[in-house]
Amino acid sequence: MPPFPSGEISLAPCPPARHDPADGAAAGLTAATDITRHFIRAKRPCADGYRWYLRRQEGASNYQALLDDLVREGRVEDACWMLDQFGPTNDVLEVDHLEADALVFAGSVRCQGSADVDGVLRTGRSLSVLGGLRVGGALRVGEDLRVAGALRCEGSVRLHGDARVGGSLVVAQRLQCTGGLRVGGELDAGASAHIGGHCTVGQDLRVAGALDGGGGIKVGGHLHGDAAVQATHGLQVAGDVDCRGHLQVGSGVRAGGRIHAGGAIRAGESLSAGETIAAGEAYGVYAGLVVPLPDWPHSARVCAREQPARLLSGCWTDGPGHTP
Repeated sequence: MPPFPSGEISLAPCPPARHDPADGAAAGLTAATDITRHFIRAKRPCADGYRWYLRRQEGASNYQALLDDLVREGRVEDACWMLDQFGPTNDVLEVDHLEADALVFAGSVRCQGSADVDGVLRTGRSLSVLGGLRVGGALRVGEDLRVAGALRCEGSVRLHGDARVGGSLVVAQRLQCTGGLRVGGELDAGASAHIGGHCTVGQDLRVAGALDGGGGIKVGGHLHGDAAVQATHGLQVAGDVDCRGHLQVGSGVRAGGRIHAGGAIRAGESLSAGETIAAGEAYGVYAGLVVPLPDWPHSARVCAREQPARLLSGCWTDGPGHTP
């Protein structure tokens, strides 16, 4: 494995990075792969980036060494473009602690302690951090993400796999996770959040934009959304549900506190709150949207301290709902 450029990244003493080959076609490029100028030109790079490559070296060049040099010279976007074009490798970078201005690594990164990256942090495959993680720019992970402590990102986050964060997760911009997401503490997103699988948050969940869950959403505290909230499956919240847009859930909704929305409230099955249920002015409350009428008494129940205004669908039941 070639060394990182001097001044760009600081690593504590650790075992050297190793190559972990996969079987047959599953294996991607390795760090030893040579990339020629003809190979680069076939990908139609920008003129400035191609001139940089020609000035650097006319002959063959090591894939990861090219990424390192691009990052060292401040061409992080070009390094990300190259990773997009040539794909991930099966190499593994193992470090005790990670401090860097920026890092674009084509394989997996495993950090035994904390990690602090001032700019972009991108991996072609998985990222594992046994301490906390801070990223000053964008965070991009090609496969699964594991962070034992808290994760704070001042840019956007895009994760192409499942994600597990033991502490809080704070994202200043947009959050995208194609798999499931589990957060032990709070989840705070400064823009919209899209989670492709199930989402579990141990404490409060706050989203400045729209929240879209491709699976179910379970929250141990309160849920606050500054726009619409949507979950393909169920929504279970220990505290209050407050969203300024529409609340739409494919199956049931249960909250220990109130359920309030600025728009309509739509639940595919039952709708239950420990306190009140209220839709926005001139909007309705709908339960049992995917339940046949004969099944409404047990599968499309609406429970709260008082009957919601403009209850247009579902079977009203006196008394507050059960706390999750």
